Amino acid sequence: MSGATNTIASVKALLFFLVAGSMVLAGSGPAQHLPVGRTYESAPPVPAPGTCHIRGLLPDPRCTPGAANPAVTVSDLARTICHWGWTETVRPPERYTEPLKLRQMIAYGEHGSARFYEEDHLVPLELGGAPSDPRNLWPEPRSSANRKDEVENAARRAVCDGRLALVSAQEQIATDWVSLGRKLGVTAGRTNTGY
Repeated sequence: MSGATNTIASVKALLFFLVAGSMVLAGSGPAQHLPVGRTYESAPPVPAPGTCHIRGLLPDPRCTPGAANPAVTVSDLARTICHWGWTETVRPPERYTEPLKLRQMIAYGEHGSARFYEEDHLVPLELGGAPSDPRNLWPEPRSSANRKDEVENAARRAVCDGRLALVSAQEQIATDWVSLGRKLGVTAGRTNTGY
């Protein structure tokens, strides 16, 4: 009987960790650490068709949790995200992002025209997001893209001005960029500033 009891206890413990892990992935609490971004050659594959779901203005946290660029650290902000034009030096080419967008649209169950979606970085390059890791890219509906751009720019200014910690900005924008925008006082969308 003790062997069966141990097996049941082991199964219960495993279920607890699986449920607790899924709650973190579902966004029930703030992210503790973002995955470190990978290059396209070593990044995880795109999820299976129809397994991801856009949540209003936010991507599915299981499919698009965000990822950080390991080349961006607190000690080099002046040379990276706070340096005008730096994002263009790390932006992935369209020949990579366009096919990825089409595959991710299938994963997200989106059947509309690709022109209505922007392959967007959840943690933007302006905040040290991973440039080419599919976990940090998703097919964002264009209707929300300009609003998110303004939040990205406000967060970058706050990080570069020392009002917001880099890791905190990355985690907040990955978890809920809409709420971060409210905290930063962003109410309307404008275009990107080139950082």
